[in-house]
Amino acid sequence: MSAIAPGAAHLRAGRRRTGLILLSVYAVLLLAALAFGLTRNMQNLTAFAGDGMMMTVVVVASVLALLWFAVLVTSYVALGPNRLNQQGQVLTGIVVGVLCVAVMSPFALTANYVLTAREAIKQIFPSTPDPEAPAPVKEGEDPWGGKDRVNFLLIGGDAAGNRTGVRTDSMNVASIDLKTGNTVLFSLPRNLQHVRFPPTSPLHKQFPNGYMAELPNGGLLNEVWQYANDNPQLMGGKNKGPRALMDAIGYTLGLKIDYYMLMNMYGFADLVDAIGGLKIRVEQDVKWGGHFGTAGTIKAGYRKLSGEQALWYGRSRVNSDDFSRMARQRCVIGAFAQQATPTVILTNFTRIAGAAKRLAQTNIPQHLVQPLVELAVKVKDARITSLQFVPPEFYSGRPDWAKIRVASRKAIADSGRPARQAQTANVSASPSVTSSATPTRTRQAAAPTQTPTRNTQKGAKSLDELCGL
Repeated sequence: MSAIAPGAAHLRAGRRRTGLILLSVYAVLLLAALAFGLTRNMQNLTAFAGDGMMMTVVVVASVLALLWFAVLVTSYVALGPNRLNQQGQVLTGIVVGVLCVAVMSPFALTANYVLTAREAIKQIFPSTPDPEAPAPVKEGEDPWGGKDRVNFLLIGGDAAGNRTGVRTDSMNVASIDLKTGNTVLFSLPRNLQHVRFPPTSPLHKQFPNGYMAELPNGGLLNEVWQYANDNPQLMGGKNKGPRALMDAIGYTLGLKIDYYMLMNMYGFADLVDAIGGLKIRVEQDVKWGGHFGTAGTIKAGYRKLSGEQALWYGRSRVNSDDFSRMARQRCVIGAFAQQATPTVILTNFTRIAGAAKRLAQTNIPQHLVQPLVELAVKVKDARITSLQFVPPEFYSGRPDWAKIRVASRKAIADSGRPARQAQTANVSASPSVTSSATPTRTRQAAAPTQTPTRNTQKGAKSLDELCGL
């Protein structure tokens, strides 16, 4: 009884005062926990993402575990086990030992999860702020420095042990309204050619007319990161690939990119396996493995994909093109976001944290982790619109930069309108919807040339419709 109602054994042993004190303290703690749970929502609970609060949770969990252990042991002693014969003492001692382990386990598991999360945060998020990122603010001030929006570059890279360098094959910008959480997702194709760099970029002087590396057919957006890393003498330092790509994409969209997050696509397979696989609707058979799909086929229909299959489903080029791959990658991301529920995350937390440490790289500093979690909770309940720069509205081979910037400004402006107005303006207002809205043209675009891969996907669909989420 003392395992679930501390003080019961002391009352049974005739130590009423001690028993009543223990029961009273236990009742107060239960009521306090209940009141805390009823008066808090997800936004309030984001405070636990802070490093100081994490250590507080670990200390409190450890103290409670030791106190409960002490209560069980003293309860056993209070009942006088020495009055039992030797066999009875051994049997009851084993029972009490098992109970001690049982009551301490939840607290130990909580402390372990929090320490694992804390370690993952310290490994993923740099402790020293990026000198080229927004400067940190003082405690108590707005962590985002008074901005109305913050822009994150979300990248999927293909680095692996058997490949040299990093190609950024998946590039999306999440532009978030800090007040409402309304978000616009801008998807840029990997084969966008000859991007321009702002005058402040070290590569502007090298490529004043656009990124022309490896001409005549090169100069793709997904090469910028590695080019900057391979030429530190041009960038003024090592590992400046993220900065070069942020500059190029920000200048393309007419936005200031504040932070980036790189997810290793091969490590993403570990993340999918960590949550037990991914359920997704496959519209048509997808061959995977190499350039010819010799490793296997993901059959059409509703499937539960392993990490390796989910990775290849998003990356397979067999009988496909870059724009179809972009759509499949969005399906994988959308399915993961939907199926990685709190229950799934808690059940597989250690594996998920381990996979995240291996696949993530960012310049978001540690002091922004808690504000970032708060913003993520706000975005979850907000409206998400999406604009994908793909043919026939936008041509990768000869982009109309003015048209792209106008479309970006329009998408952001429309995201702040009520849902019906946004729909009328040809910007999707439901979560995870792709729009290929055509903005007002500011000049006559040059005749497009053949893009590196053709787009066979006609029209835009929501992820719910396209992916069966």
